[in-house]
Amino acid sequence: MSTPYPFTAIVGQDDLRLGLLLNAVSPAVGGVLVRGEKGTAKSTAVRALAALMPEVGVVPGCRFSCDPASPDPACPDGPHGAGDGVSRAARTVELPVGASEDRLVGALDIERALSEGVKAFEPGLLADAHRGILYVDEVNLLHDHLVDLLLDAAAMGASYVEREGVSVRHAARFLLVGTMNPEEGELRPQLLDRFGLTVEVAASRETDQRVEVVRRRLAYDDDPAGFAARWAEEEGALRERIAAARSLLPQVALGDRALRQIAATCAAFEVDGMRADIVMARTATALAAWAGRTDVLADDVRQAALLALPHRRRRNPFDAPGLDEDKLDDTLEQNSGRGDGEEDDPDPDGPGGGGRPPREDGPDTPPESGGEDEDTPGLPPQGRPAGSGEQQPVRAAEPFRTKMLSVPGLGEGAAGRRSRARTEHGRTTGARRPEGALTKLHLAATVQAAAPHQRARGRSGRGLVVRRDDLRQATREGREGNLVLFVVDGSGSMAARQRMGAVKGAVLSLLLDAYQRRDKVGLITFRGKGAEVALPPTSSVDAAAARLETLPTGGRTPLAAGLLKAHDVLRVERLRDPSRRPLLVVVTDGRATGGPEPVALAARAARLLEAEGTASVVVDCESGVVRLGLAGRLAHDLGGTAVTLDELRADSIAGLVRDVQGTNGVNRKAA
Repeated sequence: MSTPYPFTAIVGQDDLRLGLLLNAVSPAVGGVLVRGEKGTAKSTAVRALAALMPEVGVVPGCRFSCDPASPDPACPDGPHGAGDGVSRAARTVELPVGASEDRLVGALDIERALSEGVKAFEPGLLADAHRGILYVDEVNLLHDHLVDLLLDAAAMGASYVEREGVSVRHAARFLLVGTMNPEEGELRPQLLDRFGLTVEVAASRETDQRVEVVRRRLAYDDDPAGFAARWAEEEGALRERIAAARSLLPQVALGDRALRQIAATCAAFEVDGMRADIVMARTATALAAWAGRTDVLADDVRQAALLALPHRRRRNPFDAPGLDEDKLDDTLEQNSGRGDGEEDDPDPDGPGGGGRPPREDGPDTPPESGGEDEDTPGLPPQGRPAGSGEQQPVRAAEPFRTKMLSVPGLGEGAAGRRSRARTEHGRTTGARRPEGALTKLHLAATVQAAAPHQRARGRSGRGLVVRRDDLRQATREGREGNLVLFVVDGSGSMAARQRMGAVKGAVLSLLLDAYQRRDKVGLITFRGKGAEVALPPTSSVDAAAARLETLPTGGRTPLAAGLLKAHDVLRVERLRDPSRRPLLVVVTDGRATGGPEPVALAARAARLLEAEGTASVVVDCESGVVRLGLAGRLAHDLGGTAVTLDELRADSIAGLVRDVQGTNGVNRKAA
């Protein structure tokens, strides 16, 4: 077994280390979600935590890690009688993003079912993780059906398996730790709320600290065992401190003043439900125990809020995470209830930190406005008159929930939440003969195929005689993510400030929808003399939102140039990722001006996209009493659908879901 990187050798990342240590002290805190850019020691810290966890006593031979002091009466391996247990290290079980449902919850033991004719349950990862750590790297990329199973187990502390003739219930209480890169998409709110704490991590911008990170990492890679030995004393001291804090935890008193501060803080930040209050209370007591105290101070409540509330407060996905610390301090002060001469002692420092380090501005933090010279290069400064017909960028209107736009047919792209697709994970829809290696057995279909031949094959015992020709592959259907390519009209005909604000609000709403459905997005704008790729296809939807915010308007309407640019981008993307199907979203009033025969040229460009089977939707931005219907004609040439800004809203009376009409013969055949 490889030697893990020592927890105490991690440089910086105080919040990350503190969040993990508090869960080691009090598993009831509910786990931790680690959010941050790649290469910031997220996985390293989580794996290092396992070496610090106290050993657990288990019933010998129990596959479900029953506690010998109080074994589970419903354990599938039970009933367990009284007896001595054995101690072992707490397990860290990793849930791969591409794991199957069977691997997570367990399933029928196929080998014994076919060879012996008996029903036997093979435990999954939830059973392995009981009384240990369940670690999910890139948890935001986890398939939806696995998220649902994980939610059920985390909520009930047990896993229920009802499938293939197997009915099993077993305990599944674990410390849930997840890591994610927010650029790759957010978590569903239901799963987000299941994490007790959340911490944001980023690489240090201090030269000395970065040098020390590299120095230690190189030393570890050269000699892992020797490097770990040099940190053994610090690791032992930290392990002892965790054990001492665990012993002290039952003695920590949570007074009325602290409870009032917790309740007032959760109410002030408008978090949903009562879980936040409970998690804050448990975190504050764990902080007090970690500091070696039996009373909870205001500083403990403040630190608990910074760890337990950022992912629970209501915000749009593109809003910056975190809390308004001035508002937090005011709320705590108003509910302190202390006398003039009474002061709270600060939380003493220690391994993992006892308080939140000073906040530092990241590289993307916008500078404080010092005047109109700080506007985005290449765009007209705010407050200055724009030349050449160009107008200042207009702020987007408030986003809204949109109807779901989907690509027709059945795809085979990356897992997501938009269009129907054949997937390795999802609901079983049928069976077929395997093409190549068998990856998911359809048991019922396999037995049905083998049953008529049992007498001819000389079956004599209980086991079923199965040959390779009998095996059937389960076919599954789920949802895929698509490439949503936005082509946005920024010409003068769109330039009325109120109108462009509404248009940007609609595009931002569609970006939010793409963000939640795990799509890739790209942004093309056209105005003046041509079109440009404002953002090449990427998984970073918030980058598209930032580009949209600075989109200027003015000039003629080179609609054909925008469509041809989209054709070029999609052609390249088909070579890069042929399985990801595109959805073209053209946001325009349909006008085409500039150059010879602009309307005819736009129609030819649209038919070029139609001929390649590109699913498309035109968001009709035309306003006024007299409507020319130009966007509808464009949608017809594209072979797609036109929707108005009002129809785009999910609560519109025009309907709940509108599928994009495609003309690709392959898509029609697949449907």
